[in-house]
Amino acid sequence: MLDAATARFIEQVAALPAEELATIFDESLNLWMPAGRAASEAIKISAAENSELDHDVREALRPLTAELDAHVAGLHSDAKSATVMAARAVQTRATLTAEHYEVLVAPFIAAGVEVPPHPGRL
Repeated sequence: MLDAATARFIEQVAALPAEELATIFDESLNLWMPAGRAASEAIKISAAENSELDHDVREALRPLTAELDAHVAGLHSDAKSATVMAARAVQTRATLTAEHYEVLVAPFIAAGVEVPPHPGRL
């Protein structure tokens, strides 16, 4: 079961306009090569949690499909991918290093999404 912070994170992302989601995806890609891959590989999540996250993000973004893809072709899929990766980080934040966590959620923070702090940064 997803924690409340993860569910809130997904809700906030689904309320963002297409322009913000495009920027988030671009920023996520820019961070991917230097540090994002290692950060994403550090996430340890059960298959059931991963499935629930994927489902919840897909359902939250589904109403935006036409708007997102009208803004940039394929943005719905791109936004889903970036959001699922960050939601995994939020869900497992206690098991990630602060640096890994911050790399995965930084584009969302820059867009104004409230992200719970890493437990090591409280």
